[in-house]
Amino acid sequence: MEVIINNNTLALVLGDITKQTTEAIVNAANGTLMGGGGVDGAIHRAAGKKLLEACKQVRQNQLNGEHLPTGEAVITKGYELPAKFVIHTVGPVWSGDKKGKDALLANCYKNSLRLAVDHHLTSISFPSISTGVYHFPIDKAAEIAMKTIVAFLQEKSFGKVVMTLFSEKDYETYAAKLRDILA
Repeated sequence: MEVIINNNTLALVLGDITKQTTEAIVNAANGTLMGGGGVDGAIHRAAGKKLLEACKQVRQNQLNGEHLPTGEAVITKGYELPAKFVIHTVGPVWSGDKKGKDALLANCYKNSLRLAVDHHLTSISFPSISTGVYHFPIDKAAEIAMKTIVAFLQEKSFGKVVMTLFSEKDYETYAAKLRDILA
């Protein structure tokens, strides 16, 4: 599915984010930036060992050794990936207190898009942030992602945003939310 919003393209695709050829891909990272499971692990494996070294440098130089806060984003090179850059963002974990989780998830998308703009990028691919091991409900996550991205594209001249979805079910959920928002 592909739609044009304010001369920008928003595409939903079924596939592997590590194969995307946009200028940047977004990593649904954990706060340590040291790799992990799911999308995070797949991106680290595909990018090669230099990505881990770059993430260590970001933690040391930009984060003063601290974890990347939930909803924030940082950028590294893409190394062995087709994408030139990886934007790392930490999504909220859906457990315990649910208060504020929607805003934190929206911030993942907003801050990643702002970082792309700050680096003069015109194309970015997102995964479905927080819906894997972080257990954010897919319906709620899809609505937040689509509303946030559509609002951004309505305000900015950016280029192309791709939602790269791992399963047919996720794709259908995102497509339905996008159709509802644009209706």
